[in-house]
Amino acid sequence: MPSHLTLPLIGIDFTSAPTPRKTITVAHGSVHGHRVRLQSIESVPDFKGFEALLRNPGPWVGAFDFPFGLPRELVEALGWPRDWLALIGHFAALSRTQIRDTFAAFCAGRPVGGKFAHRACDIPAGSSPSMKWVNPPVAYMLHAGAPRLIDAGVHLPGLHQGDASRVAVEAYPGLLARELIGTRSYKSDTPVKQTPERLIARKDLLDALEQGRTRLGLRVHLTHAQRDSLAADASGDRLDALLCLMQAAWATQQPGWGLPADVDPLEGWIVSAR
Repeated sequence: MPSHLTLPLIGIDFTSAPTPRKTITVAHGSVHGHRVRLQSIESVPDFKGFEALLRNPGPWVGAFDFPFGLPRELVEALGWPRDWLALIGHFAALSRTQIRDTFAAFCAGRPVGGKFAHRACDIPAGSSPSMKWVNPPVAYMLHAGAPRLIDAGVHLPGLHQGDASRVAVEAYPGLLARELIGTRSYKSDTPVKQTPERLIARKDLLDALEQGRTRLGLRVHLTHAQRDSLAADASGDRLDALLCLMQAAWATQQPGWGLPADVDPLEGWIVSAR
């Protein structure tokens, strides 16, 4: 079990195409017993800033909202490397067009309802398959994110040995959000869809996080200003970064960072998925 239960935490809401308008959003905080303290939220407008974040000296633990691996079924069908580091190197060398065309061809030969291959963690987490290139384009997020983790030398439990003082785990904010408010939508990047109902859902989600109504056994401490800012962000990026921060906090208090003992060393695992 990790011994430093108050080490700095980051929760990262990621995008495969960051801009000043659609940034990588980073929540900074710490955990003290069962209480998670949000310290600040940072907007990172480009990959240069993201790479600098990854190289910040440890100790820290980060939970990143992008997939760290591809489905073993897909990798074996394509004849790609079955070693994680070699696989990510091979994947990083492809263009997004090549990725899309390769994955589309794979899906074309499969029956309706089973087009995509899934990782073992996808069903328990309720996440999109990491080979999906649209709505959301998580394959492109993997393509943009995982090679940068490797280049920065961080440690990825269950996948890749790196600097043990800088630990990266895979997160999925939708997993925790669904536990707290069910399938209610709480965010949209489209202004016309930024409705009062979604605002209410964000406020309900924040209430549940502050009251600790999750199986993680944690509650978040927010100032009034932080709470108002999180609720006001109709895109949900700031709230998603906070949800990732909660998953990072939980990981620090679990044996083996909360990963199953039999985690597939090619696919990886979404932290806190059952």
